[in-house]
Amino acid sequence: MSAPLIRTERDKETGVAVVTLDRAEKHNAITLDMARELAAVWRGFRYEDEIRAIVVTGAGGRAFCTGIDRDAVADIPQPSSPYTIDDPLLAIGPKANDLWKPVIAAVEGMACGGAFYLIGEAEFVVAGEDATFFDPHTTYGMVSAFETIHMAQRMPYGEIARMALMGSAERISARRAYETGLVSEVTETGGALEAAVRAATVVAGHPTEAVQGTVRALWSVTEASRAPALSHAPHLVTLGNLPPERQAGLFTGRGKGYRTR
Repeated sequence: MSAPLIRTERDKETGVAVVTLDRAEKHNAITLDMARELAAVWRGFRYEDEIRAIVVTGAGGRAFCTGIDRDAVADIPQPSSPYTIDDPLLAIGPKANDLWKPVIAAVEGMACGGAFYLIGEAEFVVAGEDATFFDPHTTYGMVSAFETIHMAQRMPYGEIARMALMGSAERISARRAYETGLVSEVTETGGALEAAVRAATVVAGHPTEAVQGTVRALWSVTEASRAPALSHAPHLVTLGNLPPERQAGLFTGRGKGYRTR
């Protein structure tokens, strides 16, 4: 049996759990097995009363997550209708799994593309100063729909539009992400997890009913606009994406220079 790709550590004394995407050699890119594991982890936390706050992070320090592993999902069959799509990442976030315990994202290194499904469903983000955020979809002939909808709840319109439309040509630095409100705290490189756990410990020490009620109230503000936007996403993706073989051709140009702002 292969080792789990999602590592979970629990501190029942503080009430904090740390969920780690544990595929550092692949920049914590998400496979189908990882997507299923993540969904199961979030749903499982609903029954663990001793866990009252959660931190999600990536192993290795080079990347929080670089989205879906294209090699692992290349053979997923898709429905022919332009109004629907099978997206393996739709259920990798805590809110998608009906978990209302607070989740904090600790980001080191790259966070891009499908990573925004997780970041978009976290309460706030702590980042090491070397963290960078970018969305390469348009560069490779893909519509950024689900990702931009998630991030539009966290970033000013112009910032999310620029990130999505610039593609892989530009990365947002941790400092710029802090300035625009995407990141709530910037630490020295390697310090994001410690700072996120410290914040989670404070939150976990408050009465859990009040904390979860606050999370649910905050989320209700975004749901009114997010739900109809997500309903359009599947057919925007199916109508706007280049065929897989043309996307693959664009991917061969990876490694070109980019700039950080």
